[in-house]
Order: sequence, then C-alpha cells, then structure tokens
Amino acid sequence: MHLQKDDGTAPLPFPYHQQLSVKVRSKRMRRFLCCCCCRRRRKKDQDDTALLRSYSERGGFTVRNQSANDMESTSENDVSADCFGGEQFDPFSITVMVRSLNQSRRIRIPNRPDVSMSLWSLIKNAIGKDLTKLPLPVNFNEPLSMLQRLNEDYEYSALIDKAADTSDPFEQMAYIAAYTVSSYATSALRTGKPFNPLLGETFESDRIEDLGWRCISEQVSHHPPLVAQHCQGRKWVCWQQFSMSSRFRGNSIEITPLGLAHLLFPKTGTHYTWRKVPSIVHNIMFGKLWIDQEGEMDIYNHSTGEICHIKYNPSSFFKGEAKRVEGTIYDSVKQPKLCIAGTWDSKIESFEILKIDSKGSFTLGPAKLLWSRVMPPSDSDKYYNFTLLACQLNEMEEGVAPTDSRNRPDQRLMENGYFDEANLEKLRIEEKQRTARKIRLQNMTNSSKSKSTLVTAVSKPPDDLDDDGGEPGYKPAWFSVAKDQVTGKNMHIYNGEYWECKNKSDWSRCPDIF
Repeated sequence: MHLQKDDGTAPLPFPYHQQLSVKVRSKRMRRFLCCCCCRRRRKKDQDDTALLRSYSERGGFTVRNQSANDMESTSENDVSADCFGGEQFDPFSITVMVRSLNQSRRIRIPNRPDVSMSLWSLIKNAIGKDLTKLPLPVNFNEPLSMLQRLNEDYEYSALIDKAADTSDPFEQMAYIAAYTVSSYATSALRTGKPFNPLLGETFESDRIEDLGWRCISEQVSHHPPLVAQHCQGRKWVCWQQFSMSSRFRGNSIEITPLGLAHLLFPKTGTHYTWRKVPSIVHNIMFGKLWIDQEGEMDIYNHSTGEICHIKYNPSSFFKGEAKRVEGTIYDSVKQPKLCIAGTWDSKIESFEILKIDSKGSFTLGPAKLLWSRVMPPSDSDKYYNFTLLACQLNEMEEGVAPTDSRNRPDQRLMENGYFDEANLEKLRIEEKQRTARKIRLQNMTNSSKSKSTLVTAVSKPPDDLDDDGGEPGYKPAWFSVAKDQVTGKNMHIYNGEYWECKNKSDWSRCPDIF
C-alpha cells in the first residue's frame, strides 16, 4: 500500500500500521522519535519494524496497491509531514504494508509500552453512576473496539458446528451451552477496556475460509449505546443486539450485558436464545485487577421446548472454588436430562443423568468433554493477554469499509504504542461525533412542523427501541429496525446488503466518522 497526498485541510495521524519504511529528513522529528523509543523501552525484536506516527492531510489521502518495484522507488514528496508544536516540517516518505487476501495473518501485535495510571483516581467521583458514560484515557483500554471484542465470541464456533451436526436435542443443547460459556474464556486475564464504538462504526470479519463464518457489526445507536451484530456460519446464523450497563460497587465494577442473543439452524428451523451474565472487575482501588463472572442464565430452545439453566458461581478462594460453572438441561416437560460442569476459563463437560432419587439428587454417567480452552501464547502478557484471534482482529485488510474499526486513528496509534497521541485523537473524533449529533438534531428542528413535539423527541433519548428505533435522526447503514419474534420488542436486524456492497466497493452510504 502507498500513501498519496491529495488536497485536504487539517492534519490527521495516518491510521494504518504494520510494516513502515520511513525516511525522516527533519532533525527535530528524528530527535522526537529517538526520545519516544528510549522512553517506551522498545524491545530489540521490534526494532526492525518502524512503528512510527505519520501525518497526512485530513480526508485527503488515498490508498492503492503497490508492487515491490514501486516500494523501492517511493518518492519523498508523496506525503506532506505535519507539524509538532505548530511548526511545519519537511516531507518524508512512508510505505505501509496491509495484509492481502492471499497472505497469512499476523500472530501477535506490538508489546504494550510501560505506561501506568491510577484507575481509582479517575472513577472515584463516579460511585453509583453508569461508567459507560465516563470518559477514560486510552491507558485503560486495549487496542480493540467493542465491535471487535464481540467477534471473539466466535473463537470456539466449532461448538456450534458440532451442535448443527447432531440430531439429539439434548446433546445439541449441551454443545450450545458450552459455546456460551467459552465466550468468557478470553476475559480471564483481559482487564483492558475496549474502545467505545462511534455511531456508524462498523467491523467486518470474514473468516469463512478458515473458521467457517463471517460477521458484520455496526454501532447503530450512541444514546443509548447499541451494537447490532450478524454472523453467518455454514450451517447456522447468529445475531444479537448488544448493550451494557455498569456501576461502581466498592472495590469492584459490575458490567451487565443487555440484549438477547439468537442462534438459528436453518436446516431444521431450531431457534435458541440466551442472555449473558454480568462480569465483575475486582480490585479497582487496590490490589491486582481480576475478572469474575457471576449470575444465572437460561438457554431456550423455542422450537422443541428444552431449557438449559446455567449458574456461574462467584469465585471463593477461601473455599478453593474459582470460576465454577454448573448447569442442567431439561426437556419440554421440565425433566432433567443432562448436567454440565466445569470452569468458564478452562473446560466444560457433560454428564448424562442416570437416576434421580427421592431427594432430587442425581446419579451421573461418565464425563464427556465438550470444550477445552486453547491457551494464549506464552508471552501474551506483553501484549494485553491477547489470543491469536484477538491479535488478528485489528490487522488492516484490503477492501474494508471506511467506517471499519481498523481505520480508527486513536486505536491504531495505541496499538503502535503512542498513547499520548492516541488520547489526542480520541478527543478529536469524539468531539467530531458530538458535533455531528448537534447537526442532526438541528436538522430535525428545522424540518419539524411542531417544535414542542421535537423537543420531547430529542431531549430524552429512549432507553430501548420501542419508541423510535434508537438514535434520533440517524439511520444505520446495514441494519434495520424490526420486531423481535421472541420478545415482541423492536431490535436491529441485518438488512443483507453489506457483503454485496463490499463486492462492488460501494461505500456511498458510510458516514464520515474518523
């Protein structure tokens, strides 16, 4: 890939990363980069890759494919460097390599720099409040957006494939239960906060060739925050509308997922739904951060009536129990048939119920392993405890939408270790989002015949989608509001047009958000 200068306005850090070949002609720029490298103690194995911040003209860059010969003959005048401290510098050249469809995926990301900050100092004034509305610097983030983080639910999608291949309804339910538990495994050591998506931000993940699914997600509302997701497997379809609330409770934060997840097997018409349990982040004020899952959830088979009740027990290190999960699968007349047990960060097994005594105790058959976690790389603690799939989610790919999370400049700068610059970019794009919302509301004001009706509509954003479908004055690009056949409430459903538009490279409906 190669960056070319077009006419633009104010400068913007170039968001794309990977292998950078940089020739810097400014002495002050060289001194700045040298200080950054020393301050952040870059490892020797990263020195061969210049993960440098570059500036182009905002809205005025284009990206094109480039051959090896083109790379050798890159002109120093192809990019105009911007200023540090308001001074203009000489241009320098930069070549950016982006993964092509026929290239292997990366296996890790740059190490996290040694930058620390007290979380308690930022949230101590938010006790009892919803922390989703509290602005935090990127120092507490991980270089993924919530759209990308939700894609990690499908890391063990092979369990859904196994469920699709079995004709036994109880065995099918057991595999689906194991899948819902497996989605928490990646959070065992992940204490970083994902980036909050901007309104209109999208993320695509096409893993149909290797993992058997492709997924599209979009931030369809910002007030309240809502993510719509649609994932298509070879034998199944999964979709959800996701939101969450959080609150401070002493030395911990409780994060409660909101929304219903759907799973459909088109061949048989079998339809499952479930809701996720809350996550608890412990030791906010003192001690080492750690995450636990607590609560109960039910998985419903709306076609045949089976139910799986799962309980996530709070970790008790005094009793020697940590991350324990237990569940029972019932038939349509509420008779127990199977039990599942294990830990949400390690494995899940199923047990056939052979006998039930007068006290309701079960006699269980031999254990059958349903799921076992694939451990992350041994050095993953250096890069946010990411799994292999997590490392690949933010890898730049050809042909993605301009609203894709991979294009977020603040997130890209953070991944490359530039926390200060990432915080500045985060402020800029969030202010841009607020300005866009003000313009939308003003346009609604101008077009409204009744001013009093409008004030009621826009001054109190709805808590759900029963009223007007989400964000006032905004229409999502890839999802439409429809009634959920299970709950009877409105939710965002995929309109089936994203992949067709991608094949045509037609991104005309995408808003300018970065």
